[in-house]
Amino acid sequence: MPVTALVSVKSSGVTASSLALTLASKRPSLLAECDPAGGTIRAGLLAGQAGAGYGLYHLARAERTGLEALANAFASHLWPLDPGGHRKLLPGLTDPAQAAALARTWDALADVLHIMAEQAGYDVFVDGGRLALEAGRLHPIFTPAPLLYRADLVLLVVRGTEQSLTLARHVLPVLRAELQEQGSGGDALALLLIEDGGFRAHRVAEVLGAPVLAALPYDPGPAHYLTAGGRPPRGYGRSPLLLHARTATEHIGAAAARRRIHQHYPRPAASSQVAGILQRLNLQHPQAGVSGG
Repeated sequence: MPVTALVSVKSSGVTASSLALTLASKRPSLLAECDPAGGTIRAGLLAGQAGAGYGLYHLARAERTGLEALANAFASHLWPLDPGGHRKLLPGLTDPAQAAALARTWDALADVLHIMAEQAGYDVFVDGGRLALEAGRLHPIFTPAPLLYRADLVLLVVRGTEQSLTLARHVLPVLRAELQEQGSGGDALALLLIEDGGFRAHRVAEVLGAPVLAALPYDPGPAHYLTAGGRPPRGYGRSPLLLHARTATEHIGAAAARRRIHQHYPRPAASSQVAGILQRLNLQHPQAGVSGG
């Protein structure tokens, strides 16, 4: 299964899209909320159920002890998004000031995420938040660049509006060049279109010079629930957003498989020690999760 990173230039719906894909996947799925500007799912969809004792920040300290400690921390800091625990969340930072502590953790976390995808068969999604640039490159602290470099696919989330496309047009060349130089190749980059505005997929691809791999409808009710929490809107489980998100996960999986075959990607080597630790993911948290159905 692939590791797919989602990013944006400005508020384009990365978190709602990431959650929709995670909850709609037909396979076990995992969302790592890795926005250096801070996570919002803890206070939004989870309504504060997961306290500050859970989440991404705690992995930084563990990583300094070693990969085994990181894998242990990773397994123990996941939060279930459904009662069966088949959909999991690594909650994000509670304070943007914590981002600097993760600069040396991203690479090791990328190893663990790929083990989850390749060894445990999870669809893994990374909410990378809003891209930050410095001197024409990805910012080393305010963008989780190593996670983007190591991802099977990087999806820039855009809306079908003039403003969104204008902003994306200036960032795409930088992101593509970085993936070409330090990642798995510029062809890892594609677009996820939120169908809000007058530009349709073929026109968006033409304007930005990048393929639209998947599209999600503009569905304000379910999207608001995913970002703000509260009571699910009526028909949420059968909403256009989740129905299209399920189709999108299939497109993403197929595209990643084609890339892997074409480029003969080596599969990540998982130590038996780390793989064994990650088997703990089958254990249930005592708290109830958030249902996606």
